[in-house]
Amino acid sequence: MRVTNAPASRKRRKKMITAAKGYRMRRSKLYRYASDAVDHARQYAYRDRKTKKRLYRRLWQVRINAAARAAGLTYSRFMEGLKAAKIGLDRKVISDLAATDAAAFDELINAAKAALAAKPAATLAKA
Repeated sequence: MRVTNAPASRKRRKKMITAAKGYRMRRSKLYRYASDAVDHARQYAYRDRKTKKRLYRRLWQVRINAAARAAGLTYSRFMEGLKAAKIGLDRKVISDLAATDAAAFDELINAAKAALAAKPAATLAKA
C-alpha cells in the first residue's frame, strides 16, 4: 500500500498558504505561487532588517547635523566635542533631543563647545 504522508503534506502546504494571506490573486490561493511569493518576501524581510538600521542611523545623523549647524557647529565637530566631554549618548537619543527638547540639546552643544575649547590646551600641554 502506498503511503502519501497526506496529513503532514497538507499541514505544510496550509501553513504556506496562511503565510501568504493578504497577497493578491493566485499568490494567496495556490501553493506553488504562494510558496514563491513567501520565499521572496522572507528574503526581502531579512535584507531590509539590515537596511533599516542603516537608514535610521542616517536619519539621526541628518537631524543632529541640522540642529548642530543651527547652533554654530558641524556634525563632526559636535560629535568630537561630545566624545571629548565624555558624554556617552547614542545618536538615536541625541537626535530625539534635537527634535523634541531644544533646551537639553543646547546643554549638549555647550558641553561640546567647552570640551572642544579645552581640547587644544590639553594637547599642547602633552607636547
